[in-house]
Amino acid sequence: MIIKTKPDIIIYTDGACLGNPGRGGYAAVMLSGKLRKELSQGFKLTTNNRMEIMAVVEALKAVKKHKKYNITVFSDSRLIVDAVNKFWLKSWIKNGWKKSNKKPVLNQDLWKMLAEELSQHNVELRWVEAHVGIKENERCDELGKDAAMGDDLLDDVGYMINRETAE
Repeated sequence: MIIKTKPDIIIYTDGACLGNPGRGGYAAVMLSGKLRKELSQGFKLTTNNRMEIMAVVEALKAVKKHKKYNITVFSDSRLIVDAVNKFWLKSWIKNGWKKSNKKPVLNQDLWKMLAEELSQHNVELRWVEAHVGIKENERCDELGKDAAMGDDLLDDVGYMINRETAE
């Protein structure tokens, strides 16, 4: 969705994986006026794509639901931005979570959560190039890697359950 007004909230997201699959982490930097919030979490075993999707999901989950906000999400994941902006996500839902080649969509658990979160607000996704000095994108990269190397790693239950289709 293209938002024609100034966003209430700007979110930068990133996912990291040390090995793929391997230890992973997601991160988000959320900005609204003078307010700033950083989110991150690490996982014992996951994939990079899962962490990229989870970063957007968790950031949107952190936004209060008492009103519909205009939100711009910046991601360096072409997959996520294209899935929304090129309407792949809507097609996957319509086609029973099958891609155009009739194969199942990978990481359905997270895509379903993302679809739900996107319905709560007016969200625009924009792609940003990674590692080119965009301050908040670089911060997300740092937070995601730190989370993946942390001591408080969680189990990515969705990855473990759907291991064959999560990569």
